[in-house]
Amino acid sequence: MSTMTKVSVGAKRLLLGRPFRSDRLGHTLLPKRIALPVFASDAMSSVAYAPQEIFLVLSVAGISAFAFAPWVALAVAVVMVVVVASYRQNVHAYPSGGGDYEVATVNLGPNAGLTVAAALLVDYVLTVAVSITSAAENIGSAIPFVHEHKVWFCVLAIALIAAVNLRGIKESGAVLAIPTYAFIVGVAVMLVWGFIQIFILGDSVEAETSDYGIVAENDSLVGIAMVFLIARSFSSGCAALTGVEAISNGVPAFRKPKSRNAASTLLMLGGFSIILLLGIVLLAQEIGAKYVLDPAKDLAGAPDGYQQKSIIAQIAEAVFHGFPPGFYLIATVTALILMLAANTAFNGFPVLGSVLAQDRFLPRQLHTRGDRLAFSNGIVFLALVAVGFVVAFGAEVTSLIQLYIVGVFVSFTLSQTGMVRHWTRHLKTETDPDARARMIRSRIINAVGMVMTGVVLIIVLVTKFTAGAWMAILAMLLLFVVMKLIHRHYSSVERELEYADEDGDEVLPSRTHSIVLVSSLHLPTRRALRYARATRPDVLEAVTVNVDDRNTRRLVAEWEDSDIGMPLKVVASPYREITRPIITYVRRLRRESPRDVVTVFIPEYVVGHWWEQILHNQSALRLKTRLLFEPGVMVTSVPWQLTSSENRGRRMQSQYVAPGDVRRGFTSEDQ
Repeated sequence: MSTMTKVSVGAKRLLLGRPFRSDRLGHTLLPKRIALPVFASDAMSSVAYAPQEIFLVLSVAGISAFAFAPWVALAVAVVMVVVVASYRQNVHAYPSGGGDYEVATVNLGPNAGLTVAAALLVDYVLTVAVSITSAAENIGSAIPFVHEHKVWFCVLAIALIAAVNLRGIKESGAVLAIPTYAFIVGVAVMLVWGFIQIFILGDSVEAETSDYGIVAENDSLVGIAMVFLIARSFSSGCAALTGVEAISNGVPAFRKPKSRNAASTLLMLGGFSIILLLGIVLLAQEIGAKYVLDPAKDLAGAPDGYQQKSIIAQIAEAVFHGFPPGFYLIATVTALILMLAANTAFNGFPVLGSVLAQDRFLPRQLHTRGDRLAFSNGIVFLALVAVGFVVAFGAEVTSLIQLYIVGVFVSFTLSQTGMVRHWTRHLKTETDPDARARMIRSRIINAVGMVMTGVVLIIVLVTKFTAGAWMAILAMLLLFVVMKLIHRHYSSVERELEYADEDGDEVLPSRTHSIVLVSSLHLPTRRALRYARATRPDVLEAVTVNVDDRNTRRLVAEWEDSDIGMPLKVVASPYREITRPIITYVRRLRRESPRDVVTVFIPEYVVGHWWEQILHNQSALRLKTRLLFEPGVMVTSVPWQLTSSENRGRRMQSQYVAPGDVRRGFTSEDQ
């Protein structure tokens, strides 16, 4: 094995671990205690930035508008309850892992399903970008260096999470379990202790921004303007709902009974998210925390150079005043959960991409599992696109979040509409009274979900369209068109391969005309000639290209003195090319005998080192590439193993243990 190959394989094993056999796929399935951090980290982490987005929007109208924050949070919680209840019906009805895409496709048609798929794929990318940039903001509240280098921090964080997921979802779930549960417990303790201090002990708990005023852009908003502002605050707060759909897409990753375990995990996700969201908003209001777009201009009384902390960081600093470890603990677990929240997308995106690839809407490579049985290509693609968004928007949460949640509510609405049609269709044929009662109840739940998510979608579009949501919608439309074109291509190829041959009819070739390419009279050429003769072609000829008169005359002389017994045909090349004269010669043979198949035998060196490959076979590679596009032409490589390749082959053979060798008592030394 070459040094370069050893290094690349060693790095891959260090990064990903040893490959898993396909029959170990069942060992990667997740129990509920691991599934919760794997699939719920996005929804859990949303409570770290959704509350401050509510306060941020309301700050436009001044401090008095903060009085609406608890009611906005309560409205978000109500939507969360409805969505969780609705998706519990989804995972029972469609446990195959297609999620919203499958529901919409089956019940509303392929175009609706593809719309959902495009929306979810875009939203998964934005989930990674928003979660990581929010993590950078929270870490930057405690570590100024990170705040100054947010973009680089985000890029490295995305690369790290992608590497963890490439090792396989069970291992990534084990890594995620500790910080996810630490965040839930840590924030819960912070909220409980904060409320105890305020309402039981009567202590004064104040945020560092409590004494600052807000320079409102418009502090006299009334009527429709105020309603619009509250609606926009609500749409920003609905970011807390992202990630709910990931469980319906990831049902196949759960242990049996898959649907029941997924539904239970969904219930836990909703419960924790609602409690933490309401708790953070209420406590932030009690301690006077403020969050604005530009602290230098919008915070009255703030010192020069003041660096604004996130809402959750302000709460931790106030609640654990005099106990710095508490503040740093909350900052740490919040940053971790925000970084790892991207893991929900890294699990949902590859699974959905695999389903779409299987349905021929995305490249088939996305359906392939890697060494660790994860959908590696989907993971890498998601990481690259998310990095592009982070760099393009300068790792600014406020900018990225304007593009956010549009896609998820498109999928929510179409999914619930599809579920209503699903139950309606089944009710037409179901006769069992108990089953009908369950179906009617499920249809009511999904109908409520359809109406509510549809209303939220309208609010999001109206309030965020000009602020950046149009870019997300444009990305969905472009992705929809691309997937349509990919599907058209695959369908066209399938029809072509299924119903036609290369000549457009079913007539077999009348003869085979074989050509052996000759550059010199050496052992590889003799092997190619022997192999070509063994195929028993109707016509066999040796051909060389005259790129140098002296070398060609010497080759012809050697050929005539040899025992080969066939003439050597010389093809002229006035411009010293090899590929074009051969292509022209082959095309002439095809024109003269259209029903003949022309087979070109190309001797090639097999080398053992990467640098040797650069020194050999370049002409053969170019020629093969061109010949592959010629109809009625077959290309056959005849390998000649050089010493370096033989040594490499022996080393690889000595390292190979065939299936069953260990059980039968054989080792690599015995072979």
